[in-house]
Amino acid sequence: MANIGSKIRELRRAKNLNITDLSSMSGLSTGLISEIERDKVVPTITAMLKIVNALGVTMGYFFDEEKDVSALVRKNERRTIITDDKSRIYELLTPTYNRQIEFILIKLNGCTHRIEEAISHDGEECGYVIKGSMVVIVEGKRHVLHEGDSIYFNSSKPHVYESYDDNESISIWAMTPPSW
Repeated sequence: MANIGSKIRELRRAKNLNITDLSSMSGLSTGLISEIERDKVVPTITAMLKIVNALGVTMGYFFDEEKDVSALVRKNERRTIITDDKSRIYELLTPTYNRQIEFILIKLNGCTHRIEEAISHDGEECGYVIKGSMVVIVEGKRHVLHEGDSIYFNSSKPHVYESYDDNESISIWAMTPPSW
């Protein structure tokens, strides 16, 4: 996520917003936004989603370097987002440009038992557990999914993904419209 801060600053300025405006729109502190824009802090996934929603773009906006790339995404060429503590890894299975749906591979390493801040955004999500077990909390209701289970929900409902036990879980998610 190199240079993410400068891209956020450029987009904010292009929309004639100051840091206070973006803070108000995203619910993040002005100090945190300032540190992110100066690349002093790597934003969490939750913070990044709040910023992209406030700025009216998707996560793909910050990763699209080439607009004329293949629709094919090779395993070793996936765009990957790793949380600071490496407890969550998100791999984009679809190109980050010109699409109506996105597919994401999510790996939880077994250390995500604490509840992170729930997020919400426009759209719908459907997830399928390939390996292990995970917990999906939607509007405070805890759903335990095991290998082979799937879940669907409206993304506007606050939600968060967590590990179920100390083992790795791997799941595939479809989201529309794209938010990454």
